Amino acid sequence: MTTRQIVDEYFLENRARLLDIAAFLDRLDRSGDGENPGADFRMEAFRRALGILTGAGPSRAREIQMVFSDPSIEPRERLDRKAAYGAYNPALEAR
Repeated sequence: MTTRQIVDEYFLENRARLLDIAAFLDRLDRSGDGENPGADFRMEAFRRALGILTGAGPSRAREIQMVFSDPSIEPRERLDRKAAYGAYNPALEAR
């Protein structure tokens, strides 16, 4: 596909995705419980991923996937909930 064809085909759906992300971040900013969303490991990964997204290069999708992925290579003795979190939590390794 040409650049123009890609933009014509995918612009609107990705515009909507960006608006969804903006709405999510706005809701966090307006939350009234006093918690700092930046202290959550998922939001830390989310912001790192946003930084990659705004950069240049042909491998943003891979880099963002790695931000959320568990880097360990050894098998676990037992399953934990990590898959349900959507992002790797390094604090679980400290246990």
